[in-house]
This record gives sequence, structure tokens and C-alpha cells, in this order.
Amino acid sequence: MLRRSHAVLLGVALLVGLTVSAAATAAAKPTVTIGTKNFTEQYVLGQLYKQALEAKGYRVHFKGSIGSSELIDTALTSGKINFYPEYTGVIVADLAKQKSPKTAAATYAAAKRFEESRGATLLRATPFYDSDSFGMLTSTAKKLGVKTIGDMKKVKSFTFAGFPECRTRVTCLLGLKQIYGLEQAKFVPLASISVYTLLDQGKTTSGDVFSTDPQLQGSKYTVLTDTKHIFGFQNVAPVVSKSLASAGGSAFAKTVDAVSAKLTLGAMRAMNKAVAIDKQSPASVAGAFLAANHLK
Repeated sequence: MLRRSHAVLLGVALLVGLTVSAAATAAAKPTVTIGTKNFTEQYVLGQLYKQALEAKGYRVHFKGSIGSSELIDTALTSGKINFYPEYTGVIVADLAKQKSPKTAAATYAAAKRFEESRGATLLRATPFYDSDSFGMLTSTAKKLGVKTIGDMKKVKSFTFAGFPECRTRVTCLLGLKQIYGLEQAKFVPLASISVYTLLDQGKTTSGDVFSTDPQLQGSKYTVLTDTKHIFGFQNVAPVVSKSLASAGGSAFAKTVDAVSAKLTLGAMRAMNKAVAIDKQSPASVAGAFLAANHLK
């Protein structure tokens, strides 16, 4: 009986020790506050990084739907978040206000230099890129006889739909007007409705679509060729504060980079489709992807 009591006490002591050890380990890791913009792909990306970090014992706060690049950048620089997934070309053209480089590698390098000049840094970029694109119904493109964005010069008047910030971006409406000379384009700001819904309903001629949109896998919609490369290179790279990167060290970077490395164009399109079209939750889609790739 005495031997059994000793065994029980030893077991309790070991359990307490393990619990304290686990708590101490979690406490030693920095708290991560992840922010996202307000569209499907960002919700999925945020959940991917959130769940992968939580699986490694990090405490993660999640702030979704913050808004445009300008708004989420302000959230980062003000300390409201310390991590968010961003498109490298957006950092260069829209935040740094620099000319878009001619390669993906040069774009990443320029974006990283900019972020490091103000207290942040970039982790590994994803293999996939998601750039803005000039989209329309294939039937409309055939009717107008257009294949490139430059071909739209011959169209006397047309509408172009996009998020409100598109109006002032070189990688969107501003570039169409200034670089392609499409001054006749009339802007239709998106609110809660999808650009594809507006196209289907005939409420816009064209719109700002994204290269990873699952709707583009079929033949219903057409993307006009960007011969002047105004949309740039848009691989995703997590933007993290230097304090978080330093506190997390190599283990933190390794966890995040492992997720980014798996994000191919096919994988991202499939996850976007699962959420936007099949109506699954971003959390469940991200969780299934991480489990399938042994990342949680």
C-alpha cells in the first residue's frame, strides 16, 4: 500500500512537472498577432499561419478583415498586429511608392529592404503569386475583339470594377489610365458584392480579378494580357515586426517558412475554391491542408 502511495505521488509530481514545463515553454515563445485583409485568400492565408504556429505551441491572436494594404500596414506600424501576409509587388508599388522591378526576386528584395527600413522584415515568399488582372466575360472580350489591355484603347467607353483602393493604385486603375492611357475607363467601386457577380449581371464591362481566383479555371472569364506589366510580381511573404522575428528566432521562422513553401498556385486555387465556391470555412480548409502536409 505504501509502495502504491509512493507511485501515485511520483506520478502526480511528474504530471505537475510536465505541465509546468509545457507552460514555461509556451510562455517563453512570443505572442503572435496575425492580421489579414478582407478577402477570401487572405482569410485562408491567415488561418494557415495561425494554425501552424499554434500547433508548435505559440499563442496566436487573430484579427481578420482589417482592410486594404494601407490599413493593415498602419496596423503593423502602430503595433496592433505584428504579422500579416502581403504581396511583394504591393509593398513596392503601393506602400513604398517605388517603380516595380522586372523580376520576382528583385521585387522580393526591394520589398524586404523597405520593410527593414522601418522596423519589420519579410520571411520566405510563397512559390505562388497572385497578381491583379484585367478580367471580363469571354463573350464580352470576343464581342469587343480584345486580347490585351492595350486593345481596350479602341473601346470608346467601358467600366472597370474593383475595391475602392484600386482607384489610386498604379497596379490597378491608376496604371490603366497613366500607363495604358485608358482615360475612358469609368470606375465601379466594389462593396460587399463580387466582381464576378457584377460581370455576370452585366453591371460592369471589366474588373480587377486575381490570378488565383478559382473562377478563372474555366472558360467563362478571360484575362487580358498585361503587355506593359503594370501588375508586377505578387508572391506572398509574411511581414513580421523585427521584435517578433528576433524573439521567435530560427524556430519561429522555420515554422512559418514551412507553410509558405507548400503554397503553390494549384494549392492556393484549390483552397480559394473550397471557401469561395464550396462555402467551407477558411479555418477548416486551412486545417485540412496543414494536416495533409504534416504541418500540424
